[in-house]
Amino acid sequence: MIILVVVGIVPITLFKYGILNNYETQAIVRRVEEIRSQCRVITEQLIESDYMSGSRPEVVETLISQLGSIYSGRVVILNENLKIIKDSYSLDEGKIIVASEVIRCFTGAEGEDYHFADDFLEVTVPVVDNASRSTVGVMIISVPTEDIHDSKEALSFTVFILQVILIFIVLIISFFASRMLVKPFRKITAAFEGMQGTILEEEIEMPDYTETEQLAAAYNRMLNRLRVQEDSRQEFVSNVSHELKTPLTSMKVLADSLIEQAKVGEVPNELYQEFMVDIAEEIDRENSIITDLLSLVKLDRRAADLHIEETNINHLIELILKRLHPIASKRGIELVLESFKPVIAEVDQTKLTLALSNLIENGIKYNKDNGWVHVSLNVDNTFFYVTVADSGMGIPEEAQDHIFERFYRVDKSHSKEIGGTGLGLAITSSAILMHHGAIRVYSKEGEGSTFTVRIPLKYAPRQDEAEVIE
Repeated sequence: MIILVVVGIVPITLFKYGILNNYETQAIVRRVEEIRSQCRVITEQLIESDYMSGSRPEVVETLISQLGSIYSGRVVILNENLKIIKDSYSLDEGKIIVASEVIRCFTGAEGEDYHFADDFLEVTVPVVDNASRSTVGVMIISVPTEDIHDSKEALSFTVFILQVILIFIVLIISFFASRMLVKPFRKITAAFEGMQGTILEEEIEMPDYTETEQLAAAYNRMLNRLRVQEDSRQEFVSNVSHELKTPLTSMKVLADSLIEQAKVGEVPNELYQEFMVDIAEEIDRENSIITDLLSLVKLDRRAADLHIEETNINHLIELILKRLHPIASKRGIELVLESFKPVIAEVDQTKLTLALSNLIENGIKYNKDNGWVHVSLNVDNTFFYVTVADSGMGIPEEAQDHIFERFYRVDKSHSKEIGGTGLGLAITSSAILMHHGAIRVYSKEGEGSTFTVRIPLKYAPRQDEAEVIE
């Protein structure tokens, strides 16, 4: 509304001053032309009657007197010696006038001088002898301009009234126009306020303006992201509940079975040992799930938790392979490291170790007996690259977009046999993203998988992370 008011009122104000100034200018121009026209008639009479040589015809005197009376002004006539030979006020006759306007008149140029502060106009007209084509004198007439000033004041009052009316109209138009223009934005505001902690089901459409259309599109995109996050949250809670409840249920069944066996008689040692082994496995599984969940929660926190230090990546990967070598040896899986260059990078050793360990361990878990896992390390001027390739079962194409989701398993039927919680790749992805890196997977079912990790050599916190660290 302020913009509309300013846009409306400023031109009106400028228009007012433009009208008044133009009126005054045009009035002065018309007055000057009228005076000059009548002065030219008199100058012709001055030459014909030989007035400049001392003759004083009554007709010419009457014309000079009438000219002064018409404009309530003063008429002065100078001869070629700049001497005043006629003053309608009879004040300065016989005196000499030396002025720039008078001098210019002797060159044949007419002149005028408007004194705004004193409200009078002075016009100079040369007296030219057409026979000799020479200027033999100058006629000066000074007239008041109070009538022009009064007319301007009257016009100013009229224009002011018109200005007030127009400003009032502009205010009304601006008020209703602004309400109409911001109406679509109110709809967006109402949509946001209507959420109140819940996610609306309906998207909004506002094709009123390009801006509102873009806002509506951005709102709908945000709404879709919130829906996805809400679905993911609900799925996560459901999966966590299921994953934590399953081992507890198994342990409860095994414990109840032992209790029932004890009621009917002595429990055989073999059965007791078998049940206790199963209970221990379920406890380990429960502990693994909780450990992974805690790791994931820690990784979900901001980069202020990163402990960045210069690390020898070659040595770090060698330690990971050394730790996992016994697990691979049990199934005859060959672990190979290909390191092309020494790599020193700024990373959080703990989190990067967790991420790479999960990748290599998955390569062992989901591999075939007597297979292989190849780990390669390379570097350029900006990034270092870790590639983990295996000869395992591979990942179906339709599952590759979901493997980094929490609790997602490609083959749920074998998940209990192989082990794991479905959180490993989610943890890996979070740890790599915290380092501002990227992870990609290339896989074909039945032909193994290749994971490629890219991480900057120099860690540079983003603006929001830097603020948190400070």
